[in-house]
Amino acid sequence: MNNRDSDNSFIAEALPAFISEAREQIEQLEQLLLQLEDAPNDRELLDSLFRCAHTVKGSAGIFGLDKVVAFTHHVETLLDRLREGQLTLSPELSTLLLQCNDQIRALVAAAQDPLADTEHDVQARAALVERLRLASGDVADAATQAQAAAAAAGAGAWHVSVQFGPDTYRNGMDPLAIVNYVAGLGSVSRMNCDFAAVPAIEALDPESCHLTLAFELLSAARREEIEAAFSFVRDDCVFHLMEPDTAPADIVALIESMPDFPRLGDILISVGAISREQLTRALQIQNASEAPGGQPVRLGEILQTTSAVSPRVVEAALQKQQKQREGAAPADDNRFIRVQADRLDAVINLLGELVIAGAGAALLARQSRQGTLIEANAQISRLIEEIRNGTLQLRMVPIGETFSRFRRVVRDTAAELGKDVALEIVGGDTELDKSVVERIADPLMHLVRNALDHGLETPAQRSAEGKPAQGKLTLSACHESGSILIRIVDDGRGIQRDKVLQRAWDRGLVEPGVTPPEGEILKLIFEPGFSTAEKVTNLSGRGVGMDVVRRNIEALRGSVNVFSDVGAGSRIEIRLPLTLAIIDGFLVGVGASRFIFPLDAVVEVIENRPTSTELDARGRSIVELRGQVLPVVSLRALYALDAPEPERSSVVVIQSGGRRYGVMVDGLLGQHQTVIKPLGRMFRSLRGMSGSSILGNGEVALIFDVHSLSQLAEQPPSTFKAPRHPGDTSPSAHLPPETQPS
Repeated sequence: MNNRDSDNSFIAEALPAFISEAREQIEQLEQLLLQLEDAPNDRELLDSLFRCAHTVKGSAGIFGLDKVVAFTHHVETLLDRLREGQLTLSPELSTLLLQCNDQIRALVAAAQDPLADTEHDVQARAALVERLRLASGDVADAATQAQAAAAAAGAGAWHVSVQFGPDTYRNGMDPLAIVNYVAGLGSVSRMNCDFAAVPAIEALDPESCHLTLAFELLSAARREEIEAAFSFVRDDCVFHLMEPDTAPADIVALIESMPDFPRLGDILISVGAISREQLTRALQIQNASEAPGGQPVRLGEILQTTSAVSPRVVEAALQKQQKQREGAAPADDNRFIRVQADRLDAVINLLGELVIAGAGAALLARQSRQGTLIEANAQISRLIEEIRNGTLQLRMVPIGETFSRFRRVVRDTAAELGKDVALEIVGGDTELDKSVVERIADPLMHLVRNALDHGLETPAQRSAEGKPAQGKLTLSACHESGSILIRIVDDGRGIQRDKVLQRAWDRGLVEPGVTPPEGEILKLIFEPGFSTAEKVTNLSGRGVGMDVVRRNIEALRGSVNVFSDVGAGSRIEIRLPLTLAIIDGFLVGVGASRFIFPLDAVVEVIENRPTSTELDARGRSIVELRGQVLPVVSLRALYALDAPEPERSSVVVIQSGGRRYGVMVDGLLGQHQTVIKPLGRMFRSLRGMSGSSILGNGEVALIFDVHSLSQLAEQPPSTFKAPRHPGDTSPSAHLPPETQPS
């Protein structure tokens, strides 16, 4: 294989990693632009914005993605104008840059499929480039004219310092040719190279550039002419150009912006304050001199005397050196390593099998009644639990990253609808499993757009109702009872129950004239094909979406509920498990059946407590607990389990959504590490259950969804039946109404 084939093979292998990293940078670009709309003059945000674009452009250049490089270059030009204060970010500029960011995202996506970049895309990109040029062109011309007018007549001594990047050679650039070109603009003198930047011979990569040099250019050329000589390497080098007769304050600013240098003399040479000859002479004087007390004379003092270096410049160089020493810490502990998601998933799957095998080994050890074997298995179980907790933590990510994506959605959708909406994010640092985060993004997207379209009013409508003209949409997340609770709250018009009920009557979802409880009316919006929109738009009116939202959330073992006050707004609550893999469970038994509650939801256990009332036909009753009434549901009656009544029973007190209820069981079997397995297709619609698990003895235990079970324990029977899809032969179709799919 020749070198070209080897390079092509390397690029093909590394391209997915580039695309992944580029998408992260593009996402960060979007978030920074949205933050800048609230703080358009924030220099730190502007610098971060420019670095993101520069990173995408530089990485794309390595892979030969010329379209990405060319387009991003125009974006960089405008960002540079903003960063230098020559332009101020306006809503129009922000919209333009967001559209350009979308174009960069499309170009990166097309890196693996060049045919995806159509002629329409090319034309759209050309139009964006023209808008970018118009946005920055006038300012650029004015700046150029100002520089030309300010250029001093005759030749001046310019100081040039440049640190070429390691990829300079690989990118086809020749530093010597660049220096020769610069020399043609005048005469070069006092050139110094930083030999300390060159690694030892055994560590030297002949294809990498380690050249750092500084020189004086005596020339009558203008600044832009000198800078143009380095235009092809500006993205891959650290470049400084100081005008003749530069004031000490400018040199101090340059020192502060420089990369770290190990020695004081190197700092001063790099900024052109002294020459290499002056430093050598000062070092000779220092070696031959002694200050009072036998200490050598400070180098800075000698340079001030012999080379007329400003004390302010020396002090700045000393401070730079001190900061470097203080910042020289051991290797960063917060290092990161990228791991492919499928590899991590494979490890977690194996961990689940290890938990099951460990439970089986522990059961056999207890049956053997051998103390040493039981103790050894207990130690193994503790280690498995620590490995489990550490491994699952690797997949936990803050949900705030997903929430932040909706800033752009809210901005663009509100503008399309002629609405003024402020997005508030609360609890963005709340963590949950990455697989859950990825799969909840689409349902959240639909709910946010639905709130913007149906819920929030236009500024004129809000003002007429005595509300602030700007609407408010809040996304929040928090941990609650071993699950995560996500809320989408708006202060809009609320849900018109009469309109919802009328539409349900018209569609046959509710028997005409029957008025279900208020909570059931609101749930109708999740029925397939249900819509109250008066006309079809890009956002609503087609009767699709909310049923898919509910289906996707329930597929994650979650639940969704809606609350609304007419005229005050709506709140949608989504409950999700923190992880889809392994949890701590509390194992109980009813007859020969085994069930598991998430341990975080278990509050306490009441043993042998009789109920205050008789069980109804659906197994519900109440007990008195410390002066409070506690709803109780019997699993035997609820699921029609064929098992004899025990001599004594226990009530497990469960907390869900701020409410408590009891579950009557026969036996308490203790804490159990639970590997969550999905229910079979026939049992997925069984209410109150979220999954299954395999016990150490090979038996299967069902895992409760405590929130759905609370509804079965507390809510009265439905006054209507949701239509069942044709061909529904699932077991739940033959269960009591309360165990039907919600």
